[in-house]
Amino acid sequence: MTSTTAFWLAGRQATGEDTFDVTSPWDGHLVGKVSVPSDAQVEEAVAAAHAVIEDFAATPAHVRAAALDHVSRRLVERTEEIAQLISAENGKPVKWARGEVGRAVSVFRFAAEEARRFNGGEAQRLDTDAGGQGRLALTRRFPKGVVLGIAPFNFPLNLCAHKIAPAIAAGVPIILKPAPATPLSGLIIGDLLAETDLPAGSWSILPVANDKMPALVQDERLPVISFTGSEKVGYAIMDSVPRKHCTLELGGNGAAVVLGDYASDADLDWAATRIATFSNYQGGQSCISVQRVIADASVYDRLLPRIVAAVEAQVTGDPSDDKTDVGPLVSEDAAKRVESWVKEAVEAGATLLTGGDRDGASYAPTVLTDVPADTTISCEEVFGPVLTVQKVDGEAEAFAAVNSSKYGLQAGVFTHDLQVAFRAHRALEVGGVVIGDVPSYRADQMPYGGAKQSGVGREGVKFAMDDYTYERVLVLTGLAL
Repeated sequence: MTSTTAFWLAGRQATGEDTFDVTSPWDGHLVGKVSVPSDAQVEEAVAAAHAVIEDFAATPAHVRAAALDHVSRRLVERTEEIAQLISAENGKPVKWARGEVGRAVSVFRFAAEEARRFNGGEAQRLDTDAGGQGRLALTRRFPKGVVLGIAPFNFPLNLCAHKIAPAIAAGVPIILKPAPATPLSGLIIGDLLAETDLPAGSWSILPVANDKMPALVQDERLPVISFTGSEKVGYAIMDSVPRKHCTLELGGNGAAVVLGDYASDADLDWAATRIATFSNYQGGQSCISVQRVIADASVYDRLLPRIVAAVEAQVTGDPSDDKTDVGPLVSEDAAKRVESWVKEAVEAGATLLTGGDRDGASYAPTVLTDVPADTTISCEEVFGPVLTVQKVDGEAEAFAAVNSSKYGLQAGVFTHDLQVAFRAHRALEVGGVVIGDVPSYRADQMPYGGAKQSGVGREGVKFAMDDYTYERVLVLTGLAL
């Protein structure tokens, strides 16, 4: 019999009266049972977090840093176990799941480093005007209040880490809600945090159902919301609580631009390999996966067959197999949605070069050209292993094509020209521009977030810590400066 996984309430394990099953999107087998907190237990967690705000903020930096270092080390020790769990509940190929654990290791390590140097204070002389003579301003950061972190299914460990680790580093209590489809990976973080000396109440991990979220979102004791997920849900949250501080990491339809100077056989082989890999990794279920390729006419005819060949070389199948590159989507409904969008595009005149087949929750890596601009797959985030390729004439047309999207998360530009790189940085309406690679690159310490409909605010440990806190100035008077 499968045991039931407890949740974490104010730093301790707890169970509720109800449970739900977590099943594999690959073959439907039962991965685990998860206990669901009752309304009273959710209230207990929120009340405990609210009560500990001042005490947690006053916790010495070395205590918070030691806890974060501990989690980082323990993740390393349990890498294979956790990777297998991510693969089972998410359908992510295990080789990518191992990479996700490695990234979470780094997130907690970065957070430990930031905890040691955060909030040290910045001094500013005020005697630059006569009225400020003898005065000094000291600025420090303090918690805005308890954070409500809402994590998605596609990175069930690392995106939970991106909510929890910055909060602990800044001394800010957090209530984390993992995705209903993939709660087990996030709950493992609780196992490791429980081994530390953090104050009771400073963190909870509650696998509540989505229909319980509105009450939490509206709770005045949770003034900061950090949400990663769909555009529709994210902006609905922001609209419902306009006076709260919301960080929204939303969707994208990442573009990879290949310009005319990127023309050698080695260049095009590299670009095609990176594009094929990162349009399909994790079944395309990444906000910065490659969805659009925008290729200069001078290289298009040589690049396109390379992309198709590289996509067809992707190994599909059982995510627990080390050889598998592309596993299933998170559910059969998700795969059916992708299937319908591809069908719509083809019926509207798009050319299907490879793929286009669905088997349950799995969808074959797919390449389309000649896709009409008004089709759903051109306008929205596909969140599946589908790639469109279009031909453009020159840099200006390529950059205009990137900016034609309502989304603006990240873009990749394959060029060797440093001047083009700086022009891309200035012209592209995105949160990040990656030169010489796909838009799918993310270092977990860098600022990460989007423009336009891709969200507001930035993640990355230091930047999330700034989002969770506010500046408070102390003016000292009568000093001999």
